[in-house]
Amino acid sequence: MAKLNIVKDGDPILRKKSRPVEVIDERIKTLAADMVETMRAANGCGLAAV
Repeated sequence: MAKLNIVKDGDPILRKKSRPVEVIDERIKTLAADMVETMRAANGCGLAAV
């Protein structure tokens, strides 16, 4: 699994509108697992995404 970059409040990317997730496939499952791993490695308590 990969640790992802953490984007913090104030970054303009957080204002971008995302496409809806229409199918939960392996790519989405991998992304979710990577997000959880990143959060735990940073001693985080939650996740947010655009």
